[in-house]
Amino acid sequence: AQADARALKVADFDALERTLQERIQKKLLPDAKVSLKFEVRRPPLEATPASRALANHGVAIYQELGLPMKVIDRASGGGTDAAFAALKARGPVIEGMGLSGFGAHSNDAEYIQIPSIVPRLYLAARMIMDVSQDKAPMK
Repeated sequence: AQADARALKVADFDALERTLQERIQKKLLPDAKVSLKFEVRRPPLEATPASRALANHGVAIYQELGLPMKVIDRASGGGTDAAFAALKARGPVIEGMGLSGFGAHSNDAEYIQIPSIVPRLYLAARMIMDVSQDKAPMK
């Protein structure tokens, strides 16, 4: 079913490209030159019930530390390498639980918030331990 959903998304992009190519042929100004280059560079990372459950487990771990963590399970723009992993993964893939900061992969003075280092390392270690000991939801 997951592979069918991914194929549907590719079909959606193909249909969108065809529609856009058709629309640019209808020029309001006869001498206008319009071209369209349609690229799908990164697949979307789509939340699944399993990824939501695992992410919520991470939120619970963070709450044990008395720290808030917000999980966003819908597209918010940008791209992630985690989406490539999700194409072939058999289990849940989650993203966004790394170090807190600003300007990731940009020219906008990228930085991390130093106080986030220890809690996020603890979160990563606990998630790995809990998954390996069947203490975290994986389905």
